[in-house]
Amino acid sequence: MKVAYADPPYIGQAKKHYSHDPRCAEVDHADLIERLNGYDAWALSLSSPTLRIILPMCPDDVRVMAWVKPFAAFKPNVNPAYAWEPVIVRGGRKRTRDEATVRDWVSANITLKRGLAGAKPEGFCFWLFDVFGMQAGDEFDDIFPGTGGVSRAWETYQRQLPCMGVA
Repeated sequence: MKVAYADPPYIGQAKKHYSHDPRCAEVDHADLIERLNGYDAWALSLSSPTLRIILPMCPDDVRVMAWVKPFAAFKPNVNPAYAWEPVIVRGGRKRTRDEATVRDWVSANITLKRGLAGAKPEGFCFWLFDVFGMQAGDEFDDIFPGTGGVSRAWETYQRQLPCMGVA
């Protein structure tokens, strides 16, 4: 299975958070979603205020899931706080009734001091891999690699999977 994850700069936030990066630019989400549709499965992180903009660009068979942040950055004069992020998901390996059911949300604290705003924690990544039913040998593309943490999490996750070889 070929899987992609996209965590682009959120709409209207590129210059604010990533102006030090020469590749910094607003993302054409319609083009991005078209690119993601070339994979067997994909996920797209976004901000809750932009969900109403991006969701209509997606195929009808997507699911909206949630990353809930018990510890999140509270900003002055922002109440209620932004303590969750939507994750649009499409595809994945079908699970059998014998396999554990994966929730459509994950609770994981934000990361701090990773060198880039919005770096995803390992717990979020492992949940995403579980959502897709990923197995060792599946191909994983992190479209916006940032700190490289999601790809490192995939390597760690694969090492923890049971061997699927024939004895």
